[in-house]
Amino acid sequence: MLQSDWFDLGRETFGSPHYDVLFAGRDEFKPEDVDYFVGFRPPPGYLKSLPNLKLVISLGAGVDGFMADPEFPRNIPLVRFTDASLAYEMAQYVTMHVLMIHRHQREFDAAQAEHRWHRFMLPRATAATRIGIVGLGEIGGKIAERLALFGFKVSGWSRSLKSFPGVKSYAGDTGLKEFLGQSDMVACVLPRTPQTENFMDAKFFAALPQGAWVINVARGSLLVEADLIAALDSGHLGGAVLDVFRTEPLPPDSPLWAHPKIIVTPHVAGITDPRMALFYVEETVLKNEAGVPLTDIVDMDRGY
Repeated sequence: MLQSDWFDLGRETFGSPHYDVLFAGRDEFKPEDVDYFVGFRPPPGYLKSLPNLKLVISLGAGVDGFMADPEFPRNIPLVRFTDASLAYEMAQYVTMHVLMIHRHQREFDAAQAEHRWHRFMLPRATAATRIGIVGLGEIGGKIAERLALFGFKVSGWSRSLKSFPGVKSYAGDTGLKEFLGQSDMVACVLPRTPQTENFMDAKFFAALPQGAWVINVARGSLLVEADLIAALDSGHLGGAVLDVFRTEPLPPDSPLWAHPKIIVTPHVAGITDPRMALFYVEETVLKNEAGVPLTDIVDMDRGY
């Protein structure tokens, strides 16, 4: 029997001829009835209370909702949902904002609102514009490859050196400062782990060139918001695009909403397609029941 905490789905969409589906908060059941759990962020200690649990499936690419549970049963495999379309959407989002920043589109939008013919040459050539990707995994690699196609000078930083066409790779603590120092725009797609908490702080921003932009599509906890605002207000950073936040939905009184140098979007860079997720869950459960080795199993020590 499979249980889900995905409240947006009805039984008619999550039904299966192969197993019974229970919804947390809707159906009555005994803990021992549950073999599989599917969702995002169960209450701490909940999964430990399911004595016959075989597998946990995260419906998002990130698994921080599970890693935050100090009582997560580490003897139970955790599988991370992967969907190529999700990576493409995130690459599309970052590429869109990089192009809008590079082409100064918002200045033209403001001029249009004022009925003003505001024409100027781009201050920096595309080939001289340096884009850095923090986290050269599956998603980061797709972002880097697409930006390279536009003629930008693209580099990436990760734990270990990676190889992508047209992308210069940096790695480790020693490579981070050099990587940041040559990034006119930097996009973060790192997973949330204990090592990446508060990763983008005052020291991180100070290492970027004057006027650099920051794009965060990773997790809100990686960014120290007060340090970002300070770097923007001082004039060191040119602007920021934020799609993820420490508290979501972003509270109405957050200073991020009204800051003139910050663009806010409501965690839409990549949204899990329910149809693809349901197919993935069905396939994963059937494979596990048949004893077929699973891919995308999370390394609990690394956090992804």
